[in-house]
Amino acid sequence: MSQSDTPPRPDLRTDDYDTMIETLDAAIEELEYKITEGRIRDDERERTRCKMYRTLGYLIRTRRKVMEDATLQELEAEIEELKAGREV
Repeated sequence: MSQSDTPPRPDLRTDDYDTMIETLDAAIEELEYKITEGRIRDDERERTRCKMYRTLGYLIRTRRKVMEDATLQELEAEIEELKAGREV
């Protein structure tokens, strides 16, 4: 298999909230497209669509959790700055 034949590797780093959110947004967008635009004509594929909806729900919950974590981290930094400013 040549270099051009290998599938792209997603960036799975968890040290950067912006990167995580971008990755989740791309996965959500792709899954939404497959659910709405995909051709499903038999029962097995309909079960697959149901699994996609569950996966979409999971991705959305994960994105929300990442956003909450990022907000908390920002608030903690602001609190530390305010404490440091008060001590001066």
